[in-house]
Amino acid sequence: MSDHLAGGYDLVIFDLDGVVFLIDRPIPGAAEAIDRLRSGATPIAFATNNASRRAVDVAALLTGMGVSAEPAEVLTSAGAAASLLAERLPAGAPVLVVGAEALRAEVRDAGLTPVDALEDKPVAVVQGYGPEVGWKVLAEAALAVRAGATWFATNTDRTLPSPRGPLPGNGSLVAVLRTALDRDPDVVVGKPQPGLFRTAAAQSRAERPLAVGDRLDTDIQGAVTAGMDSLLVLTGVSGPADLLAAPEDRRPTYVAADLSGLFRPAGESRLPAPGDDAWDEAGGWRLTRDAGTATLNGSGDPVDALRLLCAATWTGIPVTAITAASAEAADLLRFWDLPEPH
Repeated sequence: MSDHLAGGYDLVIFDLDGVVFLIDRPIPGAAEAIDRLRSGATPIAFATNNASRRAVDVAALLTGMGVSAEPAEVLTSAGAAASLLAERLPAGAPVLVVGAEALRAEVRDAGLTPVDALEDKPVAVVQGYGPEVGWKVLAEAALAVRAGATWFATNTDRTLPSPRGPLPGNGSLVAVLRTALDRDPDVVVGKPQPGLFRTAAAQSRAERPLAVGDRLDTDIQGAVTAGMDSLLVLTGVSGPADLLAAPEDRRPTYVAADLSGLFRPAGESRLPAPGDDAWDEAGGWRLTRDAGTATLNGSGDPVDALRLLCAATWTGIPVTAITAASAEAADLLRFWDLPEPH
């Protein structure tokens, strides 16, 4: 077994948006990290909540970015939603599709009939991200759900990471219907539900998979629910302030600045486990605690400082009780936009 983090696992499952790419731009170092895993014969899977592309299209997109990928390695919430609909509905059943053409194609390939309007008498509505989704189809979906159609959402990610910053994701579009209908979807298919992760592990016959993501509320919570170790990379949606405030069901096993963390010793990325409150040094940083407060001193890799501070906040010290005892620590806390100490 290798002494680096990824060497302890027999499958690495990557989220895509915010981990491997941002919309259509590869994240620096992602292709190199994935190629390095492949050269070491580590099995790889990609699991994405984004329902706007089919597996074959995702694999082509990745390959065009220099990230080697096969369609069989890609699991999408669109494909998972279509499979679930096919399990629950009779063949040929009409399904109103809110989303991209990829979702319509998945529904069609599952033996169901994609439709667009209440007049088509849909027995289900399936809603996934699509950049062209507008009021007209949302209105038809609202009418169909009110008429008794079962409402499936591929995912509820509020935002989608991009080079320009977070953009509205499918969760924001789901919120439109939630507001109009005053209710939640009947079924949410993608992360944080564990299905995509468990399917990836089953397909690879993995006994010790690692999930890699950028969102605490989907990727990491999904991994926790699936009983898998996870790595949070800070290249997408969730940042240091989010990690410090994470509830127990959204706490990753590891944190790293980017995918290069897969090739560092596991101990350099590991986060405190529940009940583990004995951390006081990491890298060039030192943490001292006194009467419900925590003080960060020293300098070094920001990820090491973040790991130390998680040891404090995850055992009950408020983020507002964190102070700095060095100029480097003060700069870091300001950069992370943490609230001022009380």
